[in-house]
This record gives sequence, C-alpha cells and structure tokens, in this order.
Amino acid sequence: MKLFANVEGPKRTVLQLLTVVFVMGALSWASVPFYSWFCAVTGFGGATDVAESGSEVILDREMTIRFDASTDPSLAWTFKPVEREMTVKIGQTALAYYEATNISDRPVAGQATYNVVPYEAGGFFDKIECFCFTEQVLQPGESVLMPVSFFVDPAIVDDRDAKYTHTITLGYTFFEIPLPEEQTAALINAAPAETQTN
Repeated sequence: MKLFANVEGPKRTVLQLLTVVFVMGALSWASVPFYSWFCAVTGFGGATDVAESGSEVILDREMTIRFDASTDPSLAWTFKPVEREMTVKIGQTALAYYEATNISDRPVAGQATYNVVPYEAGGFFDKIECFCFTEQVLQPGESVLMPVSFFVDPAIVDDRDAKYTHTITLGYTFFEIPLPEEQTAALINAAPAETQTN
C-alpha cells in the first residue's frame, strides 16, 4: 500500500518531500538522547559511571586526564576545555571546567554527549557532578564555565584490560536541542512588546 497513492502529480511530490523533511528532523532531534542511551546500555564510546560521592581509597599511582571538546556544526557556540590536561592520583576527586559561549543573536539550548578513550577505562571513570547531566541554555553572547567533578575508580588497577591505562581522554560534543518550554514562552511573550516599541 502506498502512502500517497490517492494524491496526484505535484501534490504527491510535495507531500513526499515534506514527509522526508519531517522524518529527518525527528531523527535529528532524537539522536542525542538515543546516543546517550545506546552508550549507557552497550558501553560503546567508553560510557562512564556516575557516583554520589568521591572514592574512599586514593592510590599513589597517577593518571593523566586529557580533555577534548567539539560542537555539532549547526550549534552556534564555541566550546573548549579551560585546561587541556591534568594529572590526578587514582581515587582522587578532581574538578575540571569547560567554557561555552553562545555566539548567536538568540537564546540557544544545548545538550552534551560524551565519550572516554580508551573505551575499557570508561567504566572506571566516575562522574560526581557534570554539566552533561542537564541541558544548558545560553543567552546571546553569554559565556559560562561548566564544571565536571570526577575520579578514577581504584578498581582500574585490577582490571585485566584497563590496568595498563596511563592516560584517559574525556571528550564532549554539544548538540543544539529545542529550548525548554518556559524559555520558548518567554520569547513569545516578549515578541509583541518589542514589536510595539518599533
């Protein structure tokens, strides 16, 4: 059964094109939560753990943590780590910052996905707090420092695959997402007032 079998000529073509655009938009919107779910379920991309508090054990062995950042090309933000690298003891709680700036002339909401390399170390990289847990909304021209608090689980030294790891790279990619409802409502309510002043 064809979806547009009863529609003729150019109308059918327009409907088919609109359907393709709608499906592609829906897939794009769903890609960030789907990727996060996929990584959490499969461990792909070095999915990390979440901890409620720091480790009670701190080892003498050190680990180098590198920080990477990127954005989806459609997101009008600059995004970078404040420092590219730090050395921490395994089990020690550390705090790193990323900086994001909205370089557009409109409010923009973003959500970060993450990965850890090497992948086998992902399960031993524990985040206590992270900007990636929630959506971020930046006003036009706004810059923010976004923290991530973490530690490397001491159990890594006993893992068959991960115990030889000396460097872990934590990478984030920001994607644009729809503005929260309250932000959208505020913009709609502000629009008539701006129009009246012109």
